[in-house]
Amino acid sequence: MSWAKFAKEALRRGETVTVRPRGQSMRGKVESGARVTLEPCDPTALSVGDIVLVRVSGSDYLHLIKAKDGQRLQIGNNRGGINGWVGPNAVFGIATRIEN
Repeated sequence: MSWAKFAKEALRRGETVTVRPRGQSMRGKVESGARVTLEPCDPTALSVGDIVLVRVSGSDYLHLIKAKDGQRLQIGNNRGGINGWVGPNAVFGIATRIEN
């Protein structure tokens, strides 16, 4: 089971979860293998700059909210990449602690 699938299931149950995602797209904010604590959240209360576990175009990411337009959120990485716009139902949780 992937870390994202495990995390999404726990977050849906209202649980806090700790994951160690791998990859370089969030370098500078979340280093590869960092310990990240995710908590359930109210997607309407999120802000630009928040790091969220989100599903965009069929893929799961631990990425940044880059912009907001009403309830829509633009998702991207920390290297200038943009994944796209999502609605509030695509957000599973917010990163509340990052131990790089």
